[in-house]
Amino acid sequence: MNRAPVVAVTGATGFLGVHLIATLAREGAQVRILARREPAHDLWRGLAFDVVRGDLEDVSALERLTAGADAIVHVAGLIKAKNRAEFLRTNQDGTRAIAQITRQHAPAARFIAVSSLAAREPQLSDYAASKRAGEEAARAVYDTAPNQLVIVRPPAIYGPWDRETLTIFKAASHPIVPVFGSGRAAIIHVADAAGAIARLAMGAGSAGLYALADTNPAGYTMAEIVGDAARAVGKSPRFLRVSDRALLAAGNLSSLWGRLRGRAPIFNAGKAREMLHPDWSVGPNEALPPEIYQSKIGISEGFRDTAAWYKAAKWIA
Repeated sequence: MNRAPVVAVTGATGFLGVHLIATLAREGAQVRILARREPAHDLWRGLAFDVVRGDLEDVSALERLTAGADAIVHVAGLIKAKNRAEFLRTNQDGTRAIAQITRQHAPAARFIAVSSLAAREPQLSDYAASKRAGEEAARAVYDTAPNQLVIVRPPAIYGPWDRETLTIFKAASHPIVPVFGSGRAAIIHVADAAGAIARLAMGAGSAGLYALADTNPAGYTMAEIVGDAARAVGKSPRFLRVSDRALLAAGNLSSLWGRLRGRAPIFNAGKAREMLHPDWSVGPNEALPPEIYQSKIGISEGFRDTAAWYKAAKWIA
């Protein structure tokens, strides 16, 4: 391919998406994004890319987004919703829609579906079930062209501009920090996640299902994660062990409160079950091969970088 590849991206304005766009642009791709409104972000200053106005339910917009593209990276998805049906409408049906239109308007393109490590255990939560359903929807569309489909399962992603893992750093700033569970969980800095996905979008590797992780794919215990977050913010808290039963009860109460208020809390019964799952590590058979991309950022360096950004942005004291 002599010209720069055209890479179309959904979910570009989300946390992972904004970093992915910046990475793709630096790698020399011609970037095209789907957005409801004209986007702007500090990471995008000086970058050039095309914007297609619309969303996953706008067929005309999806046709314009995918036409002539060399790769489509489907990042868009819900991480919280009121119920399973709402999750499925975006995470399953939205994936099916963009995959079908890609087959029609960019039949030779590589389709990269960004899923979640949670999809490995769909019985745990509505979110996990919807991400697995999204994977299956993509596979069904590409059943006659499996060599064009790549599914990527990131673990928890953290880094600058992330508001979800901000809660860990805020908690680690307190004198006493609750910890729970006895399992291990892989994590990844957003720069590494974006770098790996960009490499796949630029044509590296072959089709398949890949999981991402940082320099320690075996993962970390909750105490290790909180301990590194505390050191990153200059604190030395005491840990308070929370029983599995107490965490599940808190998740159930949060779910009930969310239903009563008509809102979708990020922490609910399903999320509590995910948090207590004993094994979110990434094994060698599912990890992204090192010849495609190797993680460069471990937890200590990544948390220091993230905490410094939070302080500079005044998101934490």
